[in-house]
Parts: sequence; C-alpha cells; structure tokens
Amino acid sequence: MKLKSLLLIALLALGQLIPLTTATAQQQEPLIIAHRGASAYAPEHSSVAVALAHAMDADYIEQDIVLTRDKVPVVLHDIQLDAVTNVAEVFPERTRPDGRYYVLDFSFAELQQLTLQARIDPNSGQVRYPRRFPAGYGQFRIMSLAEQLELIQGLNISRNELVGVYIEIKAARWHREQNYDITAAVMRVLHDYGYTGVVPPTPVYLQSFDPEVVRRLKREFHTRLPLVQLIGENRWNESPADYNVMRTAAGLEAVSSYADGVGVWGPQVLLGVNDEGQPQFSTLVTDAHKAGLFVHAYTLRADDLPAGVKNYAQLYEWLRQAGIDGVFTDFPDRHD
Repeated sequence: MKLKSLLLIALLALGQLIPLTTATAQQQEPLIIAHRGASAYAPEHSSVAVALAHAMDADYIEQDIVLTRDKVPVVLHDIQLDAVTNVAEVFPERTRPDGRYYVLDFSFAELQQLTLQARIDPNSGQVRYPRRFPAGYGQFRIMSLAEQLELIQGLNISRNELVGVYIEIKAARWHREQNYDITAAVMRVLHDYGYTGVVPPTPVYLQSFDPEVVRRLKREFHTRLPLVQLIGENRWNESPADYNVMRTAAGLEAVSSYADGVGVWGPQVLLGVNDEGQPQFSTLVTDAHKAGLFVHAYTLRADDLPAGVKNYAQLYEWLRQAGIDGVFTDFPDRHD
C-alpha cells in the first residue's frame, strides 16, 4: 500500500481527518487526484472511469455534482446535458428556450435512459479530445453521488486501498435561483454515507468556486471535512468573487479564514517558459503556503499541454518544483 494511503489510514485511526498541508505535504510527492475519474481513458464521471482511476492508484477521485429535478445529486460537470450525453436523441423536445438541455429538468430515472459519451462541443459537434475513448462506443450511464461513494468504498475494500473522494458543488447560486439547495442535498448524502461522523469512511475534500458555499459548509453545516476554495479566472463567471484579488497574498490570507486549501488553475502557477526553456512561476504557491493553505493545481492533460511544455512528465515535474501539494489529472496512471 502506498505511503500516502498509509498516512491517511493513520490519521483516520486517530480520528484526525486533516488535509495534507504545509509540513506533511511538502515532505512527499503531490497527491494524485483523478479528474472526473480516469477521464483520458473512459467517458468522464462514468463507473469505468472511476474504476480505472482506482486501479491506477489515484489518491482521490473527483466528483462534480449537480441536481436532478427530484433533488438527486448526480455526478456531472455541467448543468446542461448536451456535451456529454445523447439527450437530444432520447428527449428531443425537452430543451429550454436557449436550446439547451438542463439536468434540473429531468428526474434521475429519466437520466438513466441516457448514455454518457465523449465530451463534444455542443456548437460544432466536434469531439473535444479525438484520441480518447470514441463517441458512440459502449453503454455508460449517469451515476448519482451515492452510487459513486458506494463504488469507491467497495473498491477500497476489495483492493485493500484507501482512495478518497473529492467533491465539487457546482453552480450553487444558479441552483438557488431555481429554488434548489444543492449544498444541503450533497450534505444529506454525505451524512447518509458516514461522512459527517468522527471518522469518515474514506478521505474526502469538499470544494467550490463560490466562496459563499465554502463558508456555508463551515459555518452552517459545521463540517470538519477539509474545505477547498477553487480559484478560477474572472472571465469564467464561476461566481461573483474577484479571483484576481483572491490570488494575492492578502486575498489568500482571507481565504484561510474559512478554507483549508485552494485549487488553482495551472497557468496561475506556471506563467510560461523563458527563452532558455526554463519555467517561470508566480508566487501563488508560496503565498498560499504562508497563509497556511495547501495548493492543488488543475488540470493536467497529456493531450492538451501548455505552450512551451514538451511533454506531460515535464509539466508535472515543473508544478512539483513550484511546490504544489496535489494535481488534478486526466491521466492518473502517469505518476509511478
């Protein structure tokens, strides 16, 4: 069993579910977080992507969560279904006025009639990553959060491992505008599966781009689980937060009042490559560590490298040199 898993087991046995931060994180290799499962090899968030990530010895497997019409938390990255399912074939008349199919307009039972597929651009219809698992192959269905928790917990038993879950609450403000409370729905499922007790059944992180969601988890739900403030770019419109301010030393100090760590976009750490081919880093990781925050960077892809980076191994090594404590990756097998 891996050193990181053994350390996590020891912490759990002591009833101390603490994030691997500062001293502990900097003494070992970064955590490997399977981004939507092993999404380079199977449709994102499918049971196969989860099982592959587990078999590849990821430390954590990520779950993005949105809600169905009947308030079931399901594991999907988008609030719409267009890009990753065959919804237009199965329910051609179920669009909103903008022509999109929204998860919130379907019951969980209806979603089970759909097939997960390779991500496409809804406008062009072109596959995002053409050399990955091909569209139209296989039968993959949308999973609920409860189903993924059961799958990972079951694999932990059968493989004698302790792989964790890394849950992102998506578009909480949008859900609230539709009169749905996604944060409360997620916490109910976590309660049902033992994650609100003294010793959760697996390691776990909770994350959101919306600082109000993270603050609410701490102040209203009084969770002891490690909380992660995701930091994006303002142009993404993930929340009303000013991420430019959040990335400053003062902004990170403010984040430390309600979160344990930050999830940052790779280009916010690796700014580029100079004329000599050497990496140029921001002070983001150093500033976050000074504020007592761990740093997990997203998203590493061998088939979508930043400008100036020769290969995946180089990208990972440079981020490791920058001091990051974990990476979200579509390729969790490339870290042996």
